Amino acid sequence: MVRLTHDPIDPGALLETVRSPHCGAVALFLGTVRDLTGEQVTVFLDYEAYPPMAEKKMAEIEVEARRRWEVGEVGLVHRLGRLSVGEVSVAVAVSAPHRAAAFDACRYAIDALKELVPIWKRENAPDGSGTWVHQSAKPGDR
Repeated sequence: MVRLTHDPIDPGALLETVRSPHCGAVALFLGTVRDLTGEQVTVFLDYEAYPPMAEKKMAEIEVEARRRWEVGEVGLVHRLGRLSVGEVSVAVAVSAPHRAAAFDACRYAIDALKELVPIWKRENAPDGSGTWVHQSAKPGDR
């Protein structure tokens, strides 16, 4: 299940969509808006995407996770619009029969999402200035 939304992400609801009686493990990653990027203070973020392209890439990540690991269900949700510090911007949940596959597939999914999915964010400073950046991070920064 992949989804872009302007609504707040409900981690509990996402967990319930991936739980399965065939899976003994569920891994969940939540990305939240932080108040600092390096030494730059952030007061809020704006996220934008071209939904058809972003959702297509997210679906490809789900397919690849299923190809690499024995998993039950995979959920990737990214929020769009204006988000305040502390709000959940992205959530990935993966169920699997065993914890190693759940952890590995979850980590792969968030790393691939950040690298491959065309979602842009604007980091907004207290003085009203802001910078648009692609989410992609250098290896080791994730």
